[in-house]
Amino acid sequence: MTSVSLPDTSITSADGLRPINLRTDLAPLADLIELVFANSMDFSGRAAVREMRTLSRMGVGLRMLASMNDLAQGISLGYVWIANGKLVGNVSVYAAGWPASVGSAWIIAKVGVHPEYQRQGIARRMLRASMDAIRDRDGDTAILQVDQDNFGARRLYESLGFVEERAWTTWRRDGIARIPPPLEENMPHITTRQGSEWQSEYNLARRLRPQERGGLGWLRPLHVGLFRRSLWQHMNDWINFRNVERLVIRGADHPGERAALLASLWIENSFVSSNTQLTLLVEPEFQGYYDEALLNLAVRRFGGRRAALTIDHPDDEAVTNAILKRNNFRPQRTVVHMRWDVR
Repeated sequence: MTSVSLPDTSITSADGLRPINLRTDLAPLADLIELVFANSMDFSGRAAVREMRTLSRMGVGLRMLASMNDLAQGISLGYVWIANGKLVGNVSVYAAGWPASVGSAWIIAKVGVHPEYQRQGIARRMLRASMDAIRDRDGDTAILQVDQDNFGARRLYESLGFVEERAWTTWRRDGIARIPPPLEENMPHITTRQGSEWQSEYNLARRLRPQERGGLGWLRPLHVGLFRRSLWQHMNDWINFRNVERLVIRGADHPGERAALLASLWIENSFVSSNTQLTLLVEPEFQGYYDEALLNLAVRRFGGRRAALTIDHPDDEAVTNAILKRNNFRPQRTVVHMRWDVR
């Protein structure tokens, strides 16, 4: 077994719990996060660690820069644990920034304790402090995500009152993967969603992705604004070179009324991202058919552009997950979303 030594950056502070100090803690905190989350850290996580180290070298300019830096603001409300003068534990707490209609939600993230100090109750005490801070700020909900196979952490969160909403798997299809042939038999009619159909699509999402089961995924609560987009939202997409295409499959038409939507696929592109993000909604009775048709179309249209396709999808929808695998999507990570209701 390989031994791991503590970061050698000294911190002049009494041992125990205290709020994070951006001026002294960023460098040792970057070392701790890199160590504890080495097996699950993705590209964005590694970039955040590099940014933390850069910020730690800012000196007197850090205070001014931190007020404008999203990463520093996200870390600044958290707590650290000091043992023998070294930073050995961390938890980050920050506002989710959800629409007011969803309530005041707070995120608890980066709950980590150095391996040499685990199983000493440090994580529990940091979490309790974080929950007290959220309650003091009149928060309604705290949310977090944890790796599905991290049973110890899941038990800890449950003992503190968190409930599991749903497990989600992130799938990725590399741009160099083979393009499947088009489906030819019994293909449903796929078309673009009309603006007036937002209510039908919203109703579909309410049945399949209710808020009490995590909504549309991590940091994507179910709310009307995702379906009936305002003029400002459209302008913001245009300014930031974002595009969202919505492909749908309708049910049988009934005289005098528009057919309800039975399946929907969102295809989101951004100038600043090399990935094309998918979101898929299919009525259970049509899974294995409509999801196959929509994913086949998306892969053939976007899969050959050397850009990756990614999708976060409920882990319990086994039929759709098998279709993703057949279309050369590969699972990257499965996490459980958990929620604590303050009141």
